[in-house]
Amino acid sequence: MKHIGIMQGRLLPRYQNRYQAHPVNYWQAEFYIAKELGFNQIEFILDYNEVEKNPLTETKGIEDIQSIIDATGIQVKSICADYFMEAPFHSNHKENSEVVLKTLINNASKLGVIDIVIPCVDHSSIKNDNDMELVVDSIQKILPLAEEKGVYINFETDLSPQMFKKLLLSFDSKNIKVNYDIGNSASLGYNPDEEFEAYGEYISDLHIKDRVLGGGSVELGTGNADFHKVFNNLRKYHFNGNIIMQSAKAKEYIDDLVLVKKQKDFIEKYIYQYLG
Repeated sequence: MKHIGIMQGRLLPRYQNRYQAHPVNYWQAEFYIAKELGFNQIEFILDYNEVEKNPLTETKGIEDIQSIIDATGIQVKSICADYFMEAPFHSNHKENSEVVLKTLINNASKLGVIDIVIPCVDHSSIKNDNDMELVVDSIQKILPLAEEKGVYINFETDLSPQMFKKLLLSFDSKNIKVNYDIGNSASLGYNPDEEFEAYGEYISDLHIKDRVLGGGSVELGTGNADFHKVFNNLRKYHFNGNIIMQSAKAKEYIDDLVLVKKQKDFIEKYIYQYLG
């Protein structure tokens, strides 16, 4: 059966009481917990806040991550670059964000990272053609480096399937991919069949989440996500990328670990049934 990873911070007490964040100074412990719970990888996070404290940003940090990988066997094959939610390419952060992404690609490639997820949602949503042109302009500049290093740039957007496809077709590169978030699509009311028809072949990184229509994250199987339809499409389009749990969290840490195990069991049934 395909292995399953987890988003960074989901197995540790919340950092600064944030729902999702890189746990500065105690991130190493999560690798050992992930091993005990049967995960095979952690999707690292690059935050905007305290970015200078993130080990992804400098050589010593990359060496530290590799040491933990070697000690635990837990891989880092993907990065969720939440940094670009606060500093989108279609903003006055454009030039600096291009520098950050280049640094991230160079450093991540040393770890064997396959996917870097660029979130274009919430504060960084692509609202119009001008936004899209600015994003495309920045990524076009950086694509040769991504191709050289063998790193995929995965867009995560709240665009309609048709507009998302328009964004993807702005590039002529096999290194442009899609991060598909099951819960976010359910919250937006999108039909998985229409989404996969538009860009199913591009999906490289999968976020496992459930949300209610127009609302927030809930325990897997209790929201509006149609897991059977999603996984049927994943099989149809021969998905073979990273599977990352990013599902709902409990308020208390111990309760959260129990919920993680329960949700892992839930999604593994779909992985086994549809992806083998």
